[in-house]
Amino acid sequence: MTHNPPYKQLRRPMTDRIIAGVASGLGRYFNVDPVLVRVIFAVATLLTAGVAALAYPIMWFLMPEEPADAPAWPTTPTQ
Repeated sequence: MTHNPPYKQLRRPMTDRIIAGVASGLGRYFNVDPVLVRVIFAVATLLTAGVAALAYPIMWFLMPEEPADAPAWPTTPTQ
């Protein structure tokens, strides 16, 4: 039996990745399409002359990977 935490966890998934899973993890956490997160990253990078692109490797380093035995996403919380 796996223990489900009572809160959402920001993690990089093992599937649905393009580079490192940062955008996919943010999309899952905020319940939006990961493509939208990728577009926002791209636009922010253009608008800030590349400064926003520094956030991606920082989040890559700070966000933990999803465990291999994690349930498939999306999941519905059990009560």
